[in-house]
Amino acid sequence: MKTKSAIRYSESFKLRVVRELEDGRFETITQARRHYGISGTRTIHGWLKEFGKNSMLPKVVRVETPEEQIELKRLRERVKQLEKAVADQFIASEVEKSFLEIACERAGYDDVEEFKK
Repeated sequence: MKTKSAIRYSESFKLRVVRELEDGRFETITQARRHYGISGTRTIHGWLKEFGKNSMLPKVVRVETPEEQIELKRLRERVKQLEKAVADQFIASEVEKSFLEIACERAGYDDVEEFKK
């Protein structure tokens, strides 16, 4: 069984790849990786995190005012309430159907639709 040896890159090489990415020589990290023959898919991501301006790393920035945070919390609570109401209504509907089926059975009706007429 062969063991895979780790490839070590010099700091100057890492800086060059990061700089070329940030300067726009490559449109994507994958292009740079293929150009330089770097096999690891997360290698350059680590270099960007360590040496870069973080402009190439995907990120999400959310800016919320305190009022928006309160509104979001209120809306999430409302969603929970509505989900519970829907679940309760579903259970009530199922109980009602079962009760109707039992009542029809005891009254001698074979079909619930026949009983409803």
